[in-house]
Amino acid sequence: MKKFSIKTIVAIGIGAALFFVLSTYIAIPTPLPNLKLSVHYGTMAVMSMLFGPMAGALMNLIGHFLGDLAGGWGVWWSWIAGSTFFGFAMGLLGKKVRLDDGEFGVKGIILFNVAQVVAHLIAWGLIAPGLDILLYSEPVEKIFLQGAMGSAGNIVSTAVVGTLLCIAYVQGHFKTASSSSLGQERASEQEMPVQVPVVVLLFKAAFV
Repeated sequence: MKKFSIKTIVAIGIGAALFFVLSTYIAIPTPLPNLKLSVHYGTMAVMSMLFGPMAGALMNLIGHFLGDLAGGWGVWWSWIAGSTFFGFAMGLLGKKVRLDDGEFGVKGIILFNVAQVVAHLIAWGLIAPGLDILLYSEPVEKIFLQGAMGSAGNIVSTAVVGTLLCIAYVQGHFKTASSSSLGQERASEQEMPVQVPVVVLLFKAAFV
């Protein structure tokens, strides 16, 4: 089994914390119980693309688990499974749309949004409601209504937030690299070597 690098382990921690904070404190309530719409899946989509499917799955799993604990309604493993799948799926997309290589033009935007729509529909239209019925004997109509609303809200928020974050990451990443490359021609060798990696690592971790 491939071991995680220290950078990836840190990213999993940051991603889980972001999931928890964004889902717990920056969310839109809905008329359905225990269902909120938030911006965290757009953020998680981008982080999963950057750090891979296993890291994406873990940051979503841990963040959703912590969010359920803080929410006071108990831990719903069915919905945690949906989040875990979403992170894994978007991590796989990162192998096709490589943000670190500047691959986010029109084709990248289309691929990103097709993938996130499919991932959300599977996560909230099949996995979460299906496990709710199997594990908790929840009413079928209620659960699939929750899944439909969750899918729709998450798709829209991921399309907006996730697309903008991808664009911001690519532009910021290559602007930094370009500026550093020009600076190397004018600066001494002692001043420049560590600047680019540090900036890129921080940008990867925080996105802005």
